[in-house]
Amino acid sequence: MSENESHRATEEFFYQQFPLASAMGMKVEFSDAEKLVLTAPNSLNHNHLGTAFGGSISALAIMAGYGFLWLYLEDREVHIVIRSSSIEYHRPIHGMLQAICRTPDAATLATFRACFENKSRARISLQVTLEEENQICASFEGVFVALR
Repeated sequence: MSENESHRATEEFFYQQFPLASAMGMKVEFSDAEKLVLTAPNSLNHNHLGTAFGGSISALAIMAGYGFLWLYLEDREVHIVIRSSSIEYHRPIHGMLQAICRTPDAATLATFRACFENKSRARISLQVTLEEENQICASFEGVFVALR
Protein backbone atom coordinates (compact mmCIF):
# COMPACT_ATOMS: atom_id res chain seq x y z
CA MET A 1 0.00 0.00 0.00
CA SER A 2 1.40 3.40 -0.95
CA GLU A 3 1.87 6.16 1.62
CA ASN A 4 -1.06 8.09 0.15
CA GLU A 5 -3.31 4.99 0.26
CA SER A 6 -2.26 4.33 3.85
CA HIS A 7 -3.12 7.91 4.81
CA ARG A 8 -6.56 7.65 3.16
CA ALA A 9 -7.24 4.29 4.84
CA THR A 10 -6.34 5.82 8.20
CA GLU A 11 -8.62 8.80 7.53
CA GLU A 12 -11.49 6.48 6.55
CA PHE A 13 -11.01 4.52 9.78
CA PHE A 14 -11.21 7.75 11.76
CA TYR A 15 -14.30 8.92 9.86
CA GLN A 16 -16.07 5.60 10.55
CA GLN A 17 -15.11 5.41 14.21
CA PHE A 18 -15.24 9.11 15.12
CA PRO A 19 -17.74 11.24 13.15
CA LEU A 20 -16.10 14.31 14.70
CA ALA A 21 -12.98 13.65 12.59
CA SER A 22 -14.97 14.14 9.38
CA ALA A 23 -16.80 17.19 10.73
CA MET A 24 -13.44 18.73 11.66
CA GLY A 25 -12.01 18.07 8.20
CA MET A 26 -9.20 16.00 9.75
CA LYS A 27 -6.53 14.77 7.32
CA VAL A 28 -3.45 12.60 7.73
CA GLU A 29 -0.66 14.78 6.37
CA PHE A 30 2.34 12.62 7.17
CA SER A 31 3.33 9.46 8.97
CA ASP A 32 6.56 7.56 9.34
CA ALA A 33 8.50 5.79 12.09
CA GLU A 34 9.19 9.10 13.82
CA LYS A 35 5.84 10.91 13.85
CA LEU A 36 2.23 11.18 12.80
CA VAL A 37 0.93 14.55 11.61
CA LEU A 38 -2.80 15.32 11.43
CA THR A 39 -4.29 18.57 10.17
CA ALA A 40 -7.68 20.26 10.25
CA PRO A 41 -8.67 23.57 8.63
CA ASN A 42 -9.33 26.61 10.78
CA SER A 43 -12.47 27.28 8.72
CA LEU A 44 -14.19 24.28 10.37
CA ASN A 45 -12.58 24.65 13.80
CA HIS A 46 -12.56 28.32 14.77
CA ASN A 47 -13.95 30.19 17.74
CA HIS A 48 -15.62 33.60 17.93
CA LEU A 49 -12.19 35.28 17.54
CA GLY A 50 -11.34 33.42 14.34
CA THR A 51 -8.59 31.40 16.00
CA ALA A 52 -8.67 27.65 16.59
CA PHE A 53 -11.31 26.49 19.07
CA GLY A 54 -9.78 24.90 22.18
CA GLY A 55 -12.06 21.87 21.90
CA SER A 56 -10.90 21.25 18.33
CA ILE A 57 -7.27 21.56 19.38
CA SER A 58 -7.82 19.01 22.15
CA ALA A 59 -9.79 16.64 19.91
CA LEU A 60 -7.14 16.73 17.17
CA ALA A 61 -4.41 16.06 19.74
CA ILE A 62 -6.33 13.03 21.07
CA MET A 63 -6.82 11.75 17.51
CA ALA A 64 -3.08 12.15 16.80
CA GLY A 65 -2.17 10.06 19.86
CA TYR A 66 -4.84 7.49 19.07
CA GLY A 67 -3.79 7.35 15.42
CA PHE A 68 -0.13 6.96 16.28
CA LEU A 69 -0.90 3.99 18.54
CA TRP A 70 -3.31 2.44 16.04
CA LEU A 71 -0.65 2.61 13.30
CA TYR A 72 2.14 1.44 15.61
CA LEU A 73 0.28 -1.67 16.76
CA GLU A 74 -0.76 -2.68 13.22
CA ASP A 75 -3.63 -4.69 14.73
CA ARG A 76 -7.02 -3.45 13.56
CA GLU A 77 -8.86 -5.47 16.24
CA VAL A 78 -7.19 -3.66 19.14
CA HIS A 79 -9.34 -1.29 21.16
CA ILE A 80 -7.65 1.97 22.14
CA VAL A 81 -9.04 4.34 24.73
CA ILE A 82 -7.74 7.46 26.38
CA ARG A 83 -7.35 7.15 30.15
CA SER A 84 -6.27 10.68 31.03
CA SER A 85 -4.98 13.81 29.38
CA SER A 86 -3.79 17.33 29.94
CA ILE A 87 -3.28 20.20 27.56
CA GLU A 88 -1.63 23.60 27.77
CA TYR A 89 -2.50 26.35 25.32
CA HIS A 90 0.52 28.59 24.69
CA ARG A 91 -0.59 30.82 21.82
CA PRO A 92 -3.53 31.10 19.41
CA ILE A 93 -3.60 29.18 16.14
CA HIS A 94 -4.69 31.41 13.27
CA GLY A 95 -4.38 29.00 10.34
CA MET A 96 -4.36 25.26 9.76
CA LEU A 97 -4.38 23.13 12.90
CA GLN A 98 -1.42 20.75 12.83
CA ALA A 99 -1.09 18.05 15.51
CA ILE A 100 2.21 16.16 15.71
CA CYS A 101 2.59 12.97 17.74
CA ARG A 102 6.25 12.03 17.90
CA THR A 103 7.35 8.47 18.53
CA PRO A 104 8.36 7.81 22.15
CA ASP A 105 11.85 6.53 22.88
CA ALA A 106 12.71 2.90 22.11
CA ALA A 107 12.69 1.79 25.77
CA THR A 108 9.18 3.17 26.34
CA LEU A 109 7.89 1.45 23.21
CA ALA A 110 9.59 -1.84 24.14
CA THR A 111 8.02 -1.80 27.61
CA PHE A 112 4.61 -1.00 26.15
CA ARG A 113 4.89 -3.75 23.49
CA ALA A 114 6.05 -6.39 26.01
CA CYS A 115 3.22 -5.57 28.39
CA PHE A 116 0.68 -5.65 25.57
CA GLU A 117 1.95 -9.00 24.26
CA ASN A 118 1.99 -10.56 27.75
CA LYS A 119 -1.24 -9.15 29.20
CA SER A 120 -3.26 -8.12 26.12
CA ARG A 121 -3.48 -4.72 27.77
CA ALA A 122 -0.96 -1.90 28.09
CA ARG A 123 -0.83 1.84 28.57
CA ILE A 124 1.50 4.46 27.25
CA SER A 125 1.90 8.20 27.65
CA LEU A 126 2.09 10.09 24.35
CA GLN A 127 3.05 13.72 23.73
CA VAL A 128 1.41 15.76 20.98
CA THR A 129 2.19 19.33 19.99
CA LEU A 130 0.04 21.63 17.91
CA GLU A 131 2.25 23.88 15.85
CA GLU A 132 1.95 26.83 13.52
CA GLU A 133 4.89 28.38 11.67
CA ASN A 134 7.32 26.17 13.64
CA GLN A 135 6.03 27.48 16.97
CA ILE A 136 4.35 25.29 19.57
CA CYS A 137 0.85 26.60 20.19
CA ALA A 138 -0.41 23.80 22.46
CA SER A 139 1.18 20.89 24.30
CA PHE A 140 -0.84 17.75 25.01
CA GLU A 141 -0.03 14.65 27.04
CA GLY A 142 -2.35 11.68 27.04
CA VAL A 143 -2.27 8.24 28.58
CA PHE A 144 -3.68 5.75 26.10
CA VAL A 145 -4.65 2.16 26.84
CA ALA A 146 -4.60 -0.60 24.23
CA LEU A 147 -6.82 -3.64 24.87
CA ARG A 148 -7.03 -6.87 22.95
